[in-house]
Amino acid sequence: MSGSGQLQIQTRSVGGAVVVSPQGDIDLTASPSLRAELKKAAGQAPLIVDLAGVSYMDSSGVATLVEAMQAARKGKSKFVLCALQERVKTILHIARLDSFFTIAATVDEAVAK
Repeated sequence: MSGSGQLQIQTRSVGGAVVVSPQGDIDLTASPSLRAELKKAAGQAPLIVDLAGVSYMDSSGVATLVEAMQAARKGKSKFVLCALQERVKTILHIARLDSFFTIAATVDEAVAK
């Protein structure tokens, strides 16, 4: 992660799934780049978003994940969030989205779901 606070995003393939791993805060400034990356990865294979490197997410970040989940469902593709930090987990819980998303503890567990 760079010192400027910019979101860094890595995409890799694990066990036949596409894993998108953002690093940094997902806020109004950063969510468009995550949205673009998720759109690029959507439909190729099951999509896993590894949030281990995300300590903060605002409503625009949550909306980006909801959009990606809806797109995956339309395309009959699997979409799993994994490795949520406590703060992000709390945000999803407060928004009552923790039951909307499939959530796994690790990337390996997400691939197996």
